[in-house]
Amino acid sequence: MAERKGMITMKGNRLTLSGQDIAVGSKAPGFRVLDGELHEVNLSDYAGKVKVISVTPSLDTPVCDLQLRRFNHEAATLPADVVVLNISMDLPFAIQRFCTTASIEKAKALSDHRDASFGTAYGVLIRELRLLARSVFIVDKDDVLRYKEIVSEQTNHPDYDKALDALRAIAGMAKAA
Repeated sequence: MAERKGMITMKGNRLTLSGQDIAVGSKAPGFRVLDGELHEVNLSDYAGKVKVISVTPSLDTPVCDLQLRRFNHEAATLPADVVVLNISMDLPFAIQRFCTTASIEKAKALSDHRDASFGTAYGVLIRELRLLARSVFIVDKDDVLRYKEIVSEQTNHPDYDKALDALRAIAGMAKAA
């Protein structure tokens, strides 16, 4: 499996990303993850939609909690042909509990804990921790990767404004006033 050392840090400690480094403009790789009820979810389940994929190390941390809440809030304003997914290594039961408690109703929170299918396909599996690196991917309706941010320091937030501006351009949406 491909590895990239030192591309990210967690509290200043250098970590290794495992999996393929996919480039913007390339075909988005498929993946298999689980929803909160243990149903398998695949990229192909969202064919014909723009996919915003928010990736968090663990929803039990403040930055990850805020990241999912922010994208859930944004999802409420998006057209029906845009879906917001949040993928972490959290257990499906923990994800379901978190979403219920936090009133996450628009974003779909998913678990990659079973076989790290998403993490290895998108090159964001942290080898030392078996967590996913904080990142944001936007995949267009034709399943082409159009935007990618892997946050270099994992305790920092992604650039929400930049991701949302990219989403508006990719989905052909007007910028909110």
